Amino acid sequence: MKIRSAKGLTFDDVLLVPKRSPIASRRDVDPSTRLTDGLRLNIPILSANMDTVTEAAMAMAMAREGGLGVIHRFMTIEQQVKQVERVKRAEGFVVEAPYQIDPAASLAAAARMMARRGVGGLVVKDDGDKLLGLITKRDVMLAPDVHQRVDEVMTSVDQIVSVGPEVSADEARRILYIHRIEKLPVLTDDGELVGLITAQDLMKPKRYPRAIKDEKGRLRVGAAIGVSAQAMERADALLAAGADVLVLDIAHGHADHCIDMVRALRRAHPDAQIVAGNVASADGARDLAEAGANAIKVGIGPGSICTTRIVTGFGVPQLTAIMDVAEGLRGAGFDIPIIADGGVKTSGDMVKALAAGASSVMIGSLFAGCEEAPGAPVIRDGRKVKVVRGMASLGAAISRKASEEENGEEDESAESQAEWDKVVPEGVEAVVPYRGHVREILYQMVGGLRSGMSYGGAFTIEELQRNAEFIVITPAGVRESHPHDVRRV
Repeated sequence: MKIRSAKGLTFDDVLLVPKRSPIASRRDVDPSTRLTDGLRLNIPILSANMDTVTEAAMAMAMAREGGLGVIHRFMTIEQQVKQVERVKRAEGFVVEAPYQIDPAASLAAAARMMARRGVGGLVVKDDGDKLLGLITKRDVMLAPDVHQRVDEVMTSVDQIVSVGPEVSADEARRILYIHRIEKLPVLTDDGELVGLITAQDLMKPKRYPRAIKDEKGRLRVGAAIGVSAQAMERADALLAAGADVLVLDIAHGHADHCIDMVRALRRAHPDAQIVAGNVASADGARDLAEAGANAIKVGIGPGSICTTRIVTGFGVPQLTAIMDVAEGLRGAGFDIPIIADGGVKTSGDMVKALAAGASSVMIGSLFAGCEEAPGAPVIRDGRKVKVVRGMASLGAAISRKASEEENGEEDESAESQAEWDKVVPEGVEAVVPYRGHVREILYQMVGGLRSGMSYGGAFTIEELQRNAEFIVITPAGVRESHPHDVRRV
């Protein structure tokens, strides 16, 4: 047995000491950061891979604002792949393999497919993969007979304006404007459909200038995996679907089966970007880095709906955990980023996490109340709320079991089926206020970060870390930091 002499500190235990600053405006600072040692974000924020936080809608919104959404793994492989594909199809210069429909299908079927896929048009192709025409929402919206065949209403190929694969974005924009059309098929000389250019996609870079995109102009997205027998199959499918980052995420990442999985992933996919965790110690981070992780996720029990520390007695207060991991990685010669996962309640907490050595933060409960989070808001006591739950809560465990049964997989880290009735939850279910769209939360969070960087005299997050000086405060200091001795209006 040993006892550390230093106290474990979390965000409320400290403040950052203001520094002399050359920054005249917070607009002058750069909040971009490293996500992994191979990818960057324009803002240092990820949405958590929780089933009440991140699916395709949240991931798209996060990427458009410069952050990243990590789609949770508590669904079948096919379902998770479809979530990744939705993000990847959301925008891009050329939509590859656009959704298609049979020419003999009804207009009602076309309308259902467009609604289900979230698109405004479908391509119509013959059995030989040749383009026959296009059908859009405009074609079906006012149709007097929804039982008509698609090929009776579509815009046929001989009436379609198309371009070749070598077309530039500027030329595509010009053609769309001249012909007053919204969709532009990309065809080879043999008439084979290569993809589809849409007016909406060409306009999105102006609407979302900080969006993070891959080399094809598609939004970036992360996807979580576990360590079950089917985890490698899941990883293969997610990478094939276009996932930019794999997040190997289990409750205790400093475990042999997690380290072995990182090694296996690295062997199978040498170029994949792999985030591994969660850990709360320098030893845990070093072992995952040595196994091949591109970034380390830090946090054992700091989340608002996590009870791991209460149930197990294990954990490290989050600020100390970040500092220990950062120092341990540097000392071992690893220059890979840290993701601080859990405990961030305010923009000030985020500034402290970054100053302590994290390159980005992962947020769960704060985003669970947003419009883009899975689930509909409900009214409770006259207020709109949404549900959030820890991924080790009883409700999440039940959903996970159902997903595993549907997918034919069993999580080796969970209790056996025979012991199912003895599951010990390490999280709770709760409700959080409905908070509107996530971009509004991100605006406030990034605004607070920019102000914090100006107080630290830092133009970049790396400068913030070099300049950082923490001071431990008392409970009276915590009280003084909040509004006090006034009546709030």
